[in-house]
Amino acid sequence: MAYFAPYIGQEGLKIPTYADIRDDLIAQFKQIYGQDIYLDNDSQDYQMIAAFALKQFDTMQLLQIIYNNRGPKTAVGSALDGIVKLNGIRRKSAGYSTCVVLLSGEVGTAITNGVVEDLSGNKWHLPDAVTITESPYQITVQCADLGAIEAQPNTITNIVTPTKGWLSVTNEVPAVPGAPIEIDAELRMRQSGSVALPSQTLLNGIAGGIGSLQEVSRCKVYENDTDATDENGIPSHSIAAVVEGGLEADIAEQIYLRKGPGCGTYGDVAVQYVNVDGLITNIHFFRPEYVTVNISITVKRRPGYTADVKPKIQELIKTYLLGLDIGTGVTLTALYTTVLSLITNLSVPIFSPIELLVGREGESMGTTDMILAFNQLALAGTITVVEV
Repeated sequence: MAYFAPYIGQEGLKIPTYADIRDDLIAQFKQIYGQDIYLDNDSQDYQMIAAFALKQFDTMQLLQIIYNNRGPKTAVGSALDGIVKLNGIRRKSAGYSTCVVLLSGEVGTAITNGVVEDLSGNKWHLPDAVTITESPYQITVQCADLGAIEAQPNTITNIVTPTKGWLSVTNEVPAVPGAPIEIDAELRMRQSGSVALPSQTLLNGIAGGIGSLQEVSRCKVYENDTDATDENGIPSHSIAAVVEGGLEADIAEQIYLRKGPGCGTYGDVAVQYVNVDGLITNIHFFRPEYVTVNISITVKRRPGYTADVKPKIQELIKTYLLGLDIGTGVTLTALYTTVLSLITNLSVPIFSPIELLVGREGESMGTTDMILAFNQLALAGTITVVEV
């Protein structure tokens, strides 16, 4: 392709390639110094031309980056940060792990700046002021250290700041690990959904607002606009948000600011939100109910099957389970598809799935899809691969 000056057309910015620039410089040299000038690859003049062409092409590429940084689909780094501000959002920085814990003690006990500790020695902060209104009392704590700090169920059990009337603490669910700094691809995806913040619908606005919170990893908002309680138990003319991660006060604020007038909220977590006029509104939402899913798959080994296939199958299944949305069940079709993705040549498979069993922790396993309730979330349990 011949050299051309950069221009902006219907398809965007068009720039010449390195080869186009180099060949044009060679042609110009020959016009100046004559067609018989020696410009083969081993000549000094050719090497100088190649250096000039590379510098020009580097400038062209910078021009392409600047052009691409005008829109969210192609912008990168700090340019993308500036663009998404127009949608009222910003890149999420590295977050803190959070965990729902149960406080046991005398009703009416006030805890100020409470701190608890897990078995690994990690400290977790309660909200600045907590009052035990019932025992046990559910609250969300935040890890003192930045990063993906994990805590398995029943490991946050030590009270660091003893308070009269506060007897014990424990966590029945695992902690939600803090996320690393948000990458460009994740920010672009969130920007695409953020157009709901000014609200295409109020429901989308609530989901977008909750999803923009720092430590929130997953959320889903349900609506019942009928005159009767629906199949999920959501009362009439109410919404139910199911939120993983994040602090209760922040979640309640997003729901209050974006829900419609007269719209009720439903859930097992209750937060009192005080608006600018001092009026108190009780905001309710759900934390996910984690369902531990055990899976057993029997595979027949074929030529090409190696020892590293088994852990790869286990990792693929675990990744599939962790990627499920709130209220999404576990299907055999999706599991088979996930496992078979490990086979690169379907005409010569290295293994064949024979039987796939799925079951909840503590229950028998079967060959039917697992249905989850609207507020439940699958958690990877024991993944067994039987080789025959």
